[in-house]
Amino acid sequence: MGLVDDLHRAREAYERREWVAAYRALSDLGDTHLRADDFAALAVTAFLLGRPNDCVQAWQRAYQAELEDGNTLGAVRAAYWLALTLWQGGEAAIGSGWLARGERLLESVEEDVVERGYLLERATFGHIAEGEFAQAIATAPSVTEYGRRFGDPDLTAIGLHTEGRLTILSGQVAAGLRLLDEAMVSVLAGEVSPILSGNIYCSSVEACQQISDFGRMSEWTHALTDWCESQPGLVAFTGQCAVHRGQLMRLHGAYRDAISELEHAAERYAAAGGSPAVGQAHYECGEALRISGEHDAAEAAYAEAAGYGHTAQPGRALLWLARGRLDAASAAIHRVLVEVRDPVHRSQVLPAAVDVLADVGEIKDAASLADELRGFGSAFGCTALRAAGEYATASVAVAVGDAEDALAAARSAADGWSRLSAPYEVARCRVLIGRALRLLGDAESAAADLDEARRAFASLGAAPAEHDVAKLLGDARAPGGLSPREVEVLRLVAAGNSNPEIAAALVLSEKTVARHLSNIFAKLDVGSRTAAAAFAFEHHLG
Repeated sequence: MGLVDDLHRAREAYERREWVAAYRALSDLGDTHLRADDFAALAVTAFLLGRPNDCVQAWQRAYQAELEDGNTLGAVRAAYWLALTLWQGGEAAIGSGWLARGERLLESVEEDVVERGYLLERATFGHIAEGEFAQAIATAPSVTEYGRRFGDPDLTAIGLHTEGRLTILSGQVAAGLRLLDEAMVSVLAGEVSPILSGNIYCSSVEACQQISDFGRMSEWTHALTDWCESQPGLVAFTGQCAVHRGQLMRLHGAYRDAISELEHAAERYAAAGGSPAVGQAHYECGEALRISGEHDAAEAAYAEAAGYGHTAQPGRALLWLARGRLDAASAAIHRVLVEVRDPVHRSQVLPAAVDVLADVGEIKDAASLADELRGFGSAFGCTALRAAGEYATASVAVAVGDAEDALAAARSAADGWSRLSAPYEVARCRVLIGRALRLLGDAESAAADLDEARRAFASLGAAPAEHDVAKLLGDARAPGGLSPREVEVLRLVAAGNSNPEIAAALVLSEKTVARHLSNIFAKLDVGSRTAAAAFAFEHHLG
């Protein structure tokens, strides 16, 4: 009776989605006491708890148990889950082997069965992974059709979702989002199994981020967060969820919180056995660090992202631009523009491309790209992308002295970013408004907008942008709110001078120098001369 009771408790824990309890109970029972469906349950719990090796072993045992029971279709299902698990873990070759094994087993099955739809789903994913989008677009609807014909919620939902992602990538954003929404209805209703629910959640949020649909992204990220928190012990998907929370925090100007959340995401990926997607967490961290003016740390984060196979562009090009490496920034952007051709990924690159090319004086190319970006904004119908297109147009117009067009576009962009509660982007628009007003001869209004932008950057901790606006205003104040005298002291500190040497150079008492240093440390939130010197070099004060 003890064994029967233990099995019953393990199966009940699984049904209640108490993954930790179910995993422990099933693991403790040993292989000889488990049926094929128990091995499958063990595999699912191992996946969700971030134990990929245990998951694969359990699916292999499920596969073998199904074969021993003469259940060919059950063995095909196990082969499908092995292919999915191994591909997501970066072991594509082994996963493809299991897919081939499943297809071979189905050769002995004459009737049409839903398992054919599952293997077709993996084949479609394989086409996507290989960049064979025409083949993927051709096969994806058949996956959904199998799911609907056999009344299988899992297959229907993943089929709809895959169709939606491919439709978006082809540039039909509105139609693709409708398909994603339809798939999400089944997920939110609890009709879809946990692994596929997590995949659909994360992939849907990623799709929204890629097209800058931040409103929908926020809604689904909150839903994903609630879903993760409702399952104690869950490890899978929590890293991706943290990345998306970090992206939204950065959008809303909470840079320190974003960095913390993104570092947490990398830790969650590590706890789940690692993932190529950890590169995305490092890239997003680099973006927050770049905006905050922590350029060395941003460069290190971009390098980490590249090390995990995630592109470091266009963020790295913007960093090079900020550091005065204009040729490197321009070359990188031109290379990326050649490589990125699909509408979705191109829309992500174009805002930075316009920034770089307009700043280095390649105005004709910048204008062409701004027009392209505005076209994507209209076609996709997403507020952020429209605002980005208007900002790019304003930036080019300011560069060529077209004040009226610049003012109209910058104000339109500011309105869009305001509706998304994106303070950094709004402040950038204020800078363009101020510059356009100057071109129109309205110096007082220009100064008011520029000063408003400077205060916004200061409150966000966006030191490089604050410094740039201060220069536009002709203000002597430096980044961090340093006074002219404090800048002089800091420059001498950065040059390696001692307090007595600084006092002699500036004709001050050593006590006064010490007081200036204390104020500098407080304003910059640093605790040593070395850190203060690093700030000086970072902001070109050294």
